[in-house]
Amino acid sequence: MMNAWFISSAVVGYLLGSLPFGYWVARAHGVDIFKVGSGNPGATNVKRTLGAKAGNTVLALDVAKGAFATAWPLLPLVAAPAAATLALIGVVAAVVGHSFSIFTGFRGGKGVATAAGGLLVLTPVACAIAAATWVVVLYLFRYVSLASILAATAAITASWLLPHHLASRVIVSLIAGFVILRHHENIKRLLSGTENKWIRKP
Repeated sequence: MMNAWFISSAVVGYLLGSLPFGYWVARAHGVDIFKVGSGNPGATNVKRTLGAKAGNTVLALDVAKGAFATAWPLLPLVAAPAAATLALIGVVAAVVGHSFSIFTGFRGGKGVATAAGGLLVLTPVACAIAAATWVVVLYLFRYVSLASILAATAAITASWLLPHHLASRVIVSLIAGFVILRHHENIKRLLSGTENKWIRKP
């Protein structure tokens, strides 16, 4: 019986994470997001390409899918056994789904917003610290990638300093580490001084 719950959480999480909102919103504007800008279907590239309204819409939807993939086993109406474990499975699956979406040939974004949605449910304080880090770093240095990398690092640090269960700490560390790994090309560009700075687009 528990195996069925574990599989359900993984499948639901992956399918929710796979929903390519960045790709769909861009297509609604006649743009293939994989062929413009950085080629990434995340909110940042959508915002750079199509403006704040489209980018913020994608950001909100990506956060929401991560949050729902994590939260549904915790709902009283679901009455899932081992709900906390199912929530951990759900957020991992959602981030994987976002990064390797079945709807776009297993292409996807870096998972920052989807991970943030999941962590908001699991570890809201650590998520708030990571979000504050993201805002401060972006304001000071104007690099979205650097802000995302340091926010992920902050999430790992906070999860181990705050009174969380070991399983939550491990999952947060794995997810944040995965997000950092997905930024490997950005890290190369940051080190070489060729990374693009954020320029606000109306």
